[in-house]
Amino acid sequence: MTTPAILFVCLGNICRSPLAEAAFREAAARAGLAVAADSAGTADYHVGEPPDPRSIATAKRHGIDIAHYRGRQLAVEDFDRFDWIVGMDRSNMRDIERLRPSDSRAKVAMFMDLVPGREGAEVADPWHGGEDNFVRTWEDVSRGAEALVALLR
Repeated sequence: MTTPAILFVCLGNICRSPLAEAAFREAAARAGLAVAADSAGTADYHVGEPPDPRSIATAKRHGIDIAHYRGRQLAVEDFDRFDWIVGMDRSNMRDIERLRPSDSRAKVAMFMDLVPGREGAEVADPWHGGEDNFVRTWEDVSRGAEALVALLR
């Protein structure tokens, strides 16, 4: 079996998608599942920048260091490099689909659609809020990560 490669996508790649990548890596490690994971943004606002300090702090509270992550933009090549491209909200999904080549091999899904009972829900966007928003986002991405690991097993 090949190692599944998953790309998590939000708008700027500094809040939700780095947290989703971190939660997924952790869930896969606990399950003993070898994976490749990365994150990207649909926009180029934060290319080369580290995650938002609040995202770094949120991951750190869960024992995960994401300070070395760097923002990057979703690219056409990602549709060949990854088995799954997972968007955080409907706007991300529209942007992903606009870029998706017709011969794409990647499965594309909205993250919460993988969580039974959360289909159609978006991952909470913490950008304009305080710590409580990041707690909600972590809860969402953790549930999504567990669901994706279960699906890949």
